[in-house]
Amino acid sequence: MNKIFFTAVIVCIAFQANAQTIIPPAEVQIKTASLAAPTDKQAGAKVYGYGSDGSFKVLRNGNNDFVCIADDPKKEGINVSCYHADLEPFMERGRILTKEGKNQKEIFDIREKEVKGGKLAMPKQPSTLFSLSGSPENYDSKTGDVKDGYLRYVVYIPFATAETTGLPLKPDVPGMPWIMDPGTHRAHIMINPAKK
Repeated sequence: MNKIFFTAVIVCIAFQANAQTIIPPAEVQIKTASLAAPTDKQAGAKVYGYGSDGSFKVLRNGNNDFVCIADDPKKEGINVSCYHADLEPFMERGRILTKEGKNQKEIFDIREKEVKGGKLAMPKQPSTLFSLSGSPENYDSKTGDVKDGYLRYVVYIPFATAETTGLPLKPDVPGMPWIMDPGTHRAHIMINPAKK
């Protein structure tokens, strides 16, 4: 009996937490998501975010070569990203596989196979993603303002290696570029600036 009661309490708490998720208006999501992009790309970037029903959708059609992703309102803090449009097939495939319930390793393996098989296209040139994160107390969900956000950079260079780029496999100091997932479709240069 206690187990049934305990389970019911957990389900109620989870339901209440879900019901209390507040989805900011589209204009606030667009504003915040665009903060991750370089200044000259912000106004024209395509922006994905969340509808009032929680569905993931296009909030603004863009007119340049950037795509931005709004913050997930179910997660703590703020985390938005913007990337070059040539990365969209790769990113969209990841979103589809995540929705299907695949874990990170499965997503990596499926995309690796599809890229090598010519089914999934990766950019022919280096392509950048910008990611902006911040703590809950520094994010105003009513205005979309972020204070003391942390911006990091990822440059995708499919199948590059430490040997072909001269980059180390880990940074020796904060802010030093290094290569992650070398030799794979997801090879990318990581640049994590030193935090204040």
